[in-house]
Amino acid sequence: MLKILHREFIYLRYYFELQFTQIFWYWVLGIAIGSFISVFAKDGIHNLFRRMRNKKWGVLGIIPACMLGIASPLCMYGTIPIAASFARQGMREDWLAAFMMASILLNPQLIIYSAALGPVMLVIRIVSCFLCGLAAGLLIWFFYKDKTFFDFSGFEQHASHDTHPNLLIRYLLNVWRNLKATGLYFLFGILLSALFQRYVPQDLMTKLFAGNKAWGVLMAATIGVPLYACGGGTIPLLRQWLWDGMSYGSAAAFMITGPATKITNLGAVKIIMGLRRFIIYLVFTLAFAFITGLLVNLVY
Repeated sequence: MLKILHREFIYLRYYFELQFTQIFWYWVLGIAIGSFISVFAKDGIHNLFRRMRNKKWGVLGIIPACMLGIASPLCMYGTIPIAASFARQGMREDWLAAFMMASILLNPQLIIYSAALGPVMLVIRIVSCFLCGLAAGLLIWFFYKDKTFFDFSGFEQHASHDTHPNLLIRYLLNVWRNLKATGLYFLFGILLSALFQRYVPQDLMTKLFAGNKAWGVLMAATIGVPLYACGGGTIPLLRQWLWDGMSYGSAAAFMITGPATKITNLGAVKIIMGLRRFIIYLVFTLAFAFITGLLVNLVY
């Protein structure tokens, strides 16, 4: 019995170390760049969006809103309070929806993490998240042009943690917060991928997620809801699943529903939308992920 356990430990350690060495530097680079943007560029990005409210761009404003949402380093809990401040300053709701959707799905740090999945998957993630933000903005513009969709009452913008007068110390403190926020998820994701690699047959993953099958995309979109915990933590899993035969379309669907329906964040989303619009949000997210996955599989 001890020999079996020892053998399994050696196998798992090998898979863990293999995954760790392949992904570790993407994680480190993502934290370094993400913290730099958070400390030195976050206010500039948000001020650019804030200044948009006086522009006469109409619905076309959702395009720069999506770009600035992706460039913003905030997570969902950071995005909602800043969006509340934008709303109080008179920002259009279609622009807000595009900014928030894009920001929730992607940020500079997650872009660096996603580079570990390969250039094709990286491009798919960036393009699909941008288009999801556009779709959210267009839907708000079309169906809620003269009505209110969001209710930000009760949300105040949090004070910034990046206030130390010394810029280097401010940056290092941000890096430390990033390490604490993502480190355990990152290691847990690598451990899960090692367990998958050792104990889950490759043909099972191929049957579930491979090929241009709608079922695989639907499965990936669905499991993104309960399984997604942290962007950095899911990269090792996705990398292993892609290696085992998951289609690009299934991976794209997972990467949309995951961050958009992250369990720990859904409560905040429900507060600013109410029950009926919250259900609309969930249906939109799942439908967009499913359609995106199908289209990606047609191309690749």
